[in-house]
Amino acid sequence: MNSLKLTVLAGPTAVGKGTISRRLIELHPEVYLSISATTRSPRENEQDGVHYHFLTLSDFNEKIENNEFLEWAIVHGVHKYGTLRDPIEQAIQDGHIPLLEIDLQGARILRETVPSAQFVFLSPPSFEELITRLGIRGTESYEDRMRRLNTAKEELASAHEFDHIIVNENIEDAVDELAKFMNL
Repeated sequence: MNSLKLTVLAGPTAVGKGTISRRLIELHPEVYLSISATTRSPRENEQDGVHYHFLTLSDFNEKIENNEFLEWAIVHGVHKYGTLRDPIEQAIQDGHIPLLEIDLQGARILRETVPSAQFVFLSPPSFEELITRLGIRGTESYEDRMRRLNTAKEELASAHEFDHIIVNENIEDAVDELAKFMNL
């Protein structure tokens, strides 16, 4: 797994990772977007196996024990998230280029376990813009937004750990820059 070539896209909450990833795949269907597993409950309109693999805590822990994750972490101090190994390996066998949309903790783990990966940090134009985007999204309670913004401060301070930084001022420009970085 150490010679695995994959791209890791990370950045703070509400920065647009999902939007950028979905648009990239529309333009470049050879890219396989990893679907993360999580112990959190689905939000309205989220589907299991499409947006996330929603797992019980005991199922998630069993997969940890069976070494079924490339990486996993507790995110925002609440829920476990992780990248399942088998779908990534299958995507590569099928000739796809894997893109992992994960959090900072997961990126740090992958930096150690898959050093051949390339790491991209998606940044907002400003912290104030991030606050606005998170509020507009409207999917979290006030307490959850505050917890996510506190995590975002740490994530933004870590941008220098990545191979490339993309500032998401405009979706199409950010997608183009990511595609160029991935040599698509």
